Amino acid sequence: MRSARPVGLLLSAAAVLLWAIGMTVLQPLTEPIGPWSERLPGNNAYWARDVRFTAIVAVVLGLVLAGRGRLRWAGPAVLLGGLWVAADVTIDRADPTGTGPTVLLAAGGCAVLGAAAAVLWWRERSAPGAGTDRWALTGAACVAGVLTMVATGIESPTDREPELNPAAFATGVLLVALTIGAALAAAPARTRARCVLAAGLGVAAVSGVGLIRTIPPGPRALPELALGAVLLTGVTLLAWDWPGGRPAWRRHAVAALAALVGPTVLLLVVAIAMIVLLPIGAMFTALAGNSPINAADSDVLYSLIGLLAGLGMGLLLAWPPALGYRR
Repeated sequence: MRSARPVGLLLSAAAVLLWAIGMTVLQPLTEPIGPWSERLPGNNAYWARDVRFTAIVAVVLGLVLAGRGRLRWAGPAVLLGGLWVAADVTIDRADPTGTGPTVLLAAGGCAVLGAAAAVLWWRERSAPGAGTDRWALTGAACVAGVLTMVATGIESPTDREPELNPAAFATGVLLVALTIGAALAAAPARTRARCVLAAGLGVAAVSGVGLIRTIPPGPRALPELALGAVLLTGVTLLAWDWPGGRPAWRRHAVAALAALVGPTVLLLVVAIAMIVLLPIGAMFTALAGNSPINAADSDVLYSLIGLLAGLGMGLLLAWPPALGYRR
């Protein structure tokens, strides 16, 4: 897909803006009132952190899309994402607020993104590599699809913050665009049928994100599962080969079943493992200098859970034979 580079960089820049707003506008809403034990925050207190970390993953996915999945772009993009998380924790300790810091962080983030893209483009020109890596792009689309479920269902302790729904909706729409963009870039050819399918999938997914944000947190689970199943099944329809010029419906039916069941199982397994074995959410809370979650609740980093579950779905759905890879 010729437009993969500008689209990927544009989506990465949008993610940088979302990250900056999350740091200076949303994060102050979640800061603790005081250090007293009876006022320690509870479940979902640091929902703004999940918005920011999801935006950082979106920056990485946008760079992967811009590089058409090639390792020359994907490797440095992942490294940049790790450094960005470290910078996020450091900035969080400083508690920036207001319009000035928002503009400064957005401009600085876009400058870093532009410099990284320029270096990667120069390296690519000086040492041309292979073509599109369809396997990596399909995996990136799966990660974005699972993260769409997580971002769309973001909750807070009260769910009454006026900024919560717009932030979750914007994050979900950004991830929908990355899902469809990466899947379409992974297609063997950008035919009219695939473009129409991508447009329909985008309209349905964005409508689903908006609908889910109007539903109270409890009954949200089933619509979230349906959204994830539609997105991930759509990824296979866009990215996989079409033998004879049309989809192999039996394969896609199996993929639809995996898209319906797989994300739930993976999300639960990863969440339980993090809560019981590796309390990484509490570690990030401590590093950022924020008050710990009270002992009766759990400090869960949903964005990381969604990332790991998305990687698992990528291994399931980026099936080499379906993408035209042969031994």
